[in-house]
Amino acid sequence: MKIALLQLNPTVNHLELNSQKIISSVEKAYKNGADLCITGEMSLLGYPPRDLLFNTSIIENCWEKAIEIARKTEKFCPLILGLPIKSKQRDKLYNGAVFISQGEPRQNFGKSLLPNYDVFDEQRYFLPYPQPGFLNFKGVKLGITICEDIWNDKDFWQERKYSFDPVEALAGQDVDIILNLSASPFTLGKQIVRQKILTALARKYKLPLLYCNQVGGNDDLIFDGRSCAVDHEGRLQARAKAFAEDILIVNIKDWTQNRIEVHDFSPEAEAWQALVLGTRDYVRKCGFKKVLLGLSGGIDSSLCAAIAAHAIGPENVLGVLMPSPHTSKQSIRDALDLADNLNIKTITLPIENLMRCFDQTLQPVFAGLSPDVTEENIQSRIRGNLLMAISNKYNAMLITTGNKSELAVGYCTIYGDMSGGLAIISDVPKTMVYRLCRWLNKQEGKDIIPSSVLEKPPSAELKPDQKDEDSLPPYSILDKILHLYIEKGHSIDQIIAQGFDPSLINRVADMVKKAEFKRYQAPPGLKITDRAFGTGWRMPIARK
Repeated sequence: MKIALLQLNPTVNHLELNSQKIISSVEKAYKNGADLCITGEMSLLGYPPRDLLFNTSIIENCWEKAIEIARKTEKFCPLILGLPIKSKQRDKLYNGAVFISQGEPRQNFGKSLLPNYDVFDEQRYFLPYPQPGFLNFKGVKLGITICEDIWNDKDFWQERKYSFDPVEALAGQDVDIILNLSASPFTLGKQIVRQKILTALARKYKLPLLYCNQVGGNDDLIFDGRSCAVDHEGRLQARAKAFAEDILIVNIKDWTQNRIEVHDFSPEAEAWQALVLGTRDYVRKCGFKKVLLGLSGGIDSSLCAAIAAHAIGPENVLGVLMPSPHTSKQSIRDALDLADNLNIKTITLPIENLMRCFDQTLQPVFAGLSPDVTEENIQSRIRGNLLMAISNKYNAMLITTGNKSELAVGYCTIYGDMSGGLAIISDVPKTMVYRLCRWLNKQEGKDIIPSSVLEKPPSAELKPDQKDEDSLPPYSILDKILHLYIEKGHSIDQIIAQGFDPSLINRVADMVKKAEFKRYQAPPGLKITDRAFGTGWRMPIARK
């Protein structure tokens, strides 16, 4: 038997496009010998659909499309399709799947375990399916699970998140193979964990396990694909592409006939691929073809420009230089050199006259008050206004360039450099920004990011001889503290116990708290770590 894992990139609620992808993939898989196809979780509607699930007409449209898919794939092989399914309880759904065969929906299945942590909020929409189902297909008993259903093994985690284990239940019903329809978001290193879970389950229950994952970017989430199959001893026997659509046909009778894609699991390679894919999909799925960003000659805007150029093509990226009297000649040279290296267009809009106009207008109001961060923020807001004007006029999405370290402690200007439609690197710590730039240069075999950008001290250049370290701890120390405090959830006392200066820890924690109102108004960012400032970060703004 050959089972095709349809690793697809759906657009949320684009039922026509998604169904076309599904039908086309089933046809291709059938022509390549597949006996059965399975999609990822919620593949017809796209994941995560969030509050679209409250729209009853959308749910009805999904089922109508499923019937259409059944009719149009009748001459091909059967399909297990992920979609929302109505429950008998009013206004509640199952995160489900339907077996389609001979032109008709035949059997429904559902997700038993509903995650309600980090970016997941499934108990808001779904009821848990009472029992995992199985499908008798060509003499083989297939156990059907959906995403979280396989993430509850007590032996792997040392304890269960949920009282019920769908895989254990299916194994008790003597199934021959476990299938999993998944939409598991990417974070750095997560695929290695997934692989270990699949291996542990297969070995424990002596069952092959086939895993079909979604790929692509939907809002802040990125899905890396990497659909795969392990045999009953937990050995990897097939694996699809990473960060790209793919059809992986798994021969479960002869494992030697299968394809195993080679992946680079280094943090830099994974982060780069994820950010490029996330940027491309966010821009295109939001209906844009072009982007622009401010080019300062600094490390952050340089990395963002490189990501954007790779994501949607350099011909669709515009870099805007906005020098002030505090901008060094080296920074201007670095920005222009970067643009040449990436082959992107630039325009230059000096802001000195605009700064003078603001000073003159505000002079009566500010009389007798010394210059401070107010004047620095005005520069950033002038630039934000110029960039948004170009964005409006050219119908190009504005990319913001702030990194995670800056966003964490509020070292950014609301309505200034935070203005825009997508924050590409808002989940990338400053030290990782440097690592990614060096990695990119090594991959390309030349300095795409000018060496001088990597060597000069980071600076916002909003006043003479300004350096980031005038206001912040060195990033090498700050990022370690932020990793412990934000991503690991350690308390201030726990971090101090690791040898950090207590006054520094308290200062950083206070900066993180005070910057919450900025993050609340920031554009969406691309999540690549376990704890990002996005849909999984829900902190109160007004608090002690």
